[in-house]
Amino acid sequence: MCGSGQSGEARDGARGSPVRKRLGLIAACALGGSVCALYAVAAPFLAPALRKVCLPFVPATSAQVRNVLAALRARSGTLVDIGSGDGRIVIAAAKQGFHSVGYELNPWLVWYSRYRAWREGVHLHTSFHISDLWKVSFAQYSNVVIFGVPQMMEQLEAKLQSELQPTAKVVACRFPFPTWTPDHVAGEGLDTVWVYDAKTFKSQVTTAKLLKNSEDRRTPHQ
Repeated sequence: MCGSGQSGEARDGARGSPVRKRLGLIAACALGGSVCALYAVAAPFLAPALRKVCLPFVPATSAQVRNVLAALRARSGTLVDIGSGDGRIVIAAAKQGFHSVGYELNPWLVWYSRYRAWREGVHLHTSFHISDLWKVSFAQYSNVVIFGVPQMMEQLEAKLQSELQPTAKVVACRFPFPTWTPDHVAGEGLDTVWVYDAKTFKSQVTTAKLLKNSEDRRTPHQ
């Protein structure tokens, strides 16, 4: 009897072993799938933070949107929002008659922006692109909106300086550009916007270059 019981337990253990292996495999697959899903969701949000210059997503307030639109009230043509987030500036500008474009590194925000534009009936007048702002030329745009951070403003200033046409206008929100002189400032606190005319900041650079060249010519060569 004892020998028969031990044999039965051995058979049960042999049958249970494959079951446990299958359960372990299922658990491992489930855990791996969860990790992959978490990475897929989190990666677009974490990737910008790993870049040299981080442009975090902080939604524009209603006051900021109003200030941007007021600054561009007499303007028309194309508008680009650099780091467009959830698309609220692009959509609001499209409702005012602009053909509006947003560039955003986070694909989830871009897809959400496209959905919002469709829901609010301006999808034919807007477009959103998943792109790094440093790899895009803004030469074709007559109106530029930027919600930047201090670390990037100097480099972006040089980029826009070289790319924009003299007829362009730039609206900086939250932080001003380091050397440009704004033509107009509206709002207060975090809702402040600085408005720059490309003709003004391009002429400032041209004047500075002329003065430097004049000084170089007057300096005797040794």
